[in-house]
Amino acid sequence: MKANKTSRATPAFEKSLATRPTGKFVLRLFVAGATARSCQAVLRVRQLCEAELKDNCELEVIDIYQQPELARANQIVATPTLIKAFPRPVRRFIGNLLNTTGLFAELDLIPKVKVAL
Repeated sequence: MKANKTSRATPAFEKSLATRPTGKFVLRLFVAGATARSCQAVLRVRQLCEAELKDNCELEVIDIYQQPELARANQIVATPTLIKAFPRPVRRFIGNLLNTTGLFAELDLIPKVKVAL
């Protein structure tokens, strides 16, 4: 009987290992064209990723004019929009990316205790 218990537990264990988070943050930044505001948003998020997340971040920049289907699929209504896709839960930050501390706290990229008020 123990052999049957072990064989039933093995697929569930293997599935949990396969779906285990890798710890790498996946961010998607939606911008509208090559405007000054879009360029500033890209620069700001890249700087934040380098400073706070080091090599633990994957950033995908999506121009809604070039890829409107991705904008629709992600329900983008304004730009710039930064989405933390992984790890879950998914978080969104829309608009001004100048408040970097607030941005990272809202997206749960840094612990709330690091936020200086």
